[in-house]
Amino acid sequence: MNIIPFPGRDQWPALLARPVQEAQDIEAKVNPILEKVRNEGDKGIKELALKFDKTVLENIAFTEAELAGAADQLDEKLKQAIGQAYQNIYKFHEAQLQPAEKIETMPGVTCWRKSVGIEKVGIYIPGGSAPLFSTVLMLGIPAKIAGCKEVVLCTPSDHPAILYAAQLVGVTRAFRIGGAQAIAAMAYGTESVPKVYKIFGPGNQYVTTAKMLISKEGIAIDMPAGPSEVAVYADDTAIPAFVAADLLSQAEHGPDSQVLLVSTSKKLLSSVNLTLSSQMDKLPRRDLAAQSIANSKAILLETEEEAIDLLNQYAAEHLILSVENAEEVSEKIVNAGSIFLGNYTPESCGDYASGTNHTLPTNGYARAYSGVSVDSFVKKITVQSITKEGIGNIGPVVEAMAEAESLDAHKRAVSIRLKSLL
Repeated sequence: MNIIPFPGRDQWPALLARPVQEAQDIEAKVNPILEKVRNEGDKGIKELALKFDKTVLENIAFTEAELAGAADQLDEKLKQAIGQAYQNIYKFHEAQLQPAEKIETMPGVTCWRKSVGIEKVGIYIPGGSAPLFSTVLMLGIPAKIAGCKEVVLCTPSDHPAILYAAQLVGVTRAFRIGGAQAIAAMAYGTESVPKVYKIFGPGNQYVTTAKMLISKEGIAIDMPAGPSEVAVYADDTAIPAFVAADLLSQAEHGPDSQVLLVSTSKKLLSSVNLTLSSQMDKLPRRDLAAQSIANSKAILLETEEEAIDLLNQYAAEHLILSVENAEEVSEKIVNAGSIFLGNYTPESCGDYASGTNHTLPTNGYARAYSGVSVDSFVKKITVQSITKEGIGNIGPVVEAMAEAESLDAHKRAVSIRLKSLL
């Protein structure tokens, strides 16, 4: 890693900048895909599968038999691991449910909020070299807890672990569709694929662009997304081999993954650099990791205060605090997707099985977005109830405000009720 010693604050924006993607070029390629699926439905999907994936797509939907038979194709150890992860994720997310609390704002005036699951949601799971069955758990479990009636899954992969996880979380329909065309199918609906109200899931730049484009048309999405990223803040209490392993676990996602190491200890940075190479040589995906690490940065700062300021400015998707006072430091972090404390809390545990969700804001969006939770799958509907006593108390307040805004019909809707009480 390239060690950058004591950069001035005026240099931080350039050091922390993510790679800029040519959005217009990508949109120009994605828009025709969206239009083809919108206009041609299943036929368009099959033609796009042949064009981009060289696949003859005879049956768009996975059958119930294919989903049910996936369990027989997995070894027992993996099924047990998936089952344990399921329990942990379910337990953490179930605790996010909150009962409606009725608040009497003044005598006779009661207000509350109720949570209602979004009726139809879509989940996208990429294909590629890594079968992301863990993401099926991360999205399907909160959808189930929220009470979503229809959960549609699209994936170009027929990996049995993905299909097994889909059945486990209660996916109602699953389709073998990938890329931007999968996003289009769920956004617009086809003869086979139901139209949904909100779409979740990771993907490459074409999938991400498709999600952003359909969001302009009124289809909700989980969040903007970019390449996955990790920032590690480490001091002399950190174990260099652990830090290197955490950096590599993120770097192996791909050459565009973002890896950032921050420390006030030059010794720690040098030690991590030494162990990075030896660990990387042992990775099957070392070529991908090497490209990411080559573009990564190790930043040496004077003080902890500077380190915290820089990390808050970066707003990492994953933030590992391998420092002596990790929990204390975490209280000062205001921009991060998910935080991992201490030497024995690797990001990998959050990615798979600790219980928290791994679908997190990237590309600095952690400044304004949260990761996926049960709340992502529900709508909050406010309810109010006003008695005769209540309208007598609140009525004059509304009359005065409506009159001041020159909205006479608003005022009259209250006045007519007040007169009925006389």
